[in-house]
Amino acid sequence: MIEAVDLRPGSIFEEDGKLFKVLKFQHHRMSQSAAVCRTKLRDLRTGNVLEKSYRSTDRLKTPEVEKRPKTFLYFEDDLAYFMDMTSYETIPFPKNKIGDAVRFLTENLPVEALYIGGELLDVLLPSSVAMKVASAPPGIRGDSATNPTKPVELENGATVQAPVFIKEGDTIKVDTYTGEYVERVTITK
Repeated sequence: MIEAVDLRPGSIFEEDGKLFKVLKFQHHRMSQSAAVCRTKLRDLRTGNVLEKSYRSTDRLKTPEVEKRPKTFLYFEDDLAYFMDMTSYETIPFPKNKIGDAVRFLTENLPVEALYIGGELLDVLLPSSVAMKVASAPPGIRGDSATNPTKPVELENGATVQAPVFIKEGDTIKVDTYTGEYVERVTITK
């Protein structure tokens, strides 16, 4: 069991026979009233996203989660295919259950598959991935007083906001949870 106040993004719990993963968490305390935990959740079986509030003292059941290493192979229609690193079996998984992080899956990316009761219910990407910038508009000279950003397109077609000094051909690290630029990566040869 876990108290609602202890939830964090990535936490998994069971409620009314459904398994949920916390996508966002905020703890609110208004004067004269009890604290409330506002969450954005993904139903692990259906992929549906919903928002729900809990009292900070509510207790939630945590299931037994098993993590198994996988490697992302390719997309086909609405499925992402992964290879199990122990049996070398190819396993399909619906893209909508991965959520927004699906745009950061690249060929041969190592991931962790989450199994609950022997059923594959979620795929965890690394916290950040390094990706090459496919196209970036030129930065505006002298525009550096307010830490400006510009949209850049990555090698897989995803677009993220990056600092104006990032140019086409650079490799950048992107946070897979928030989709935000982390840093420029220098690749040594």
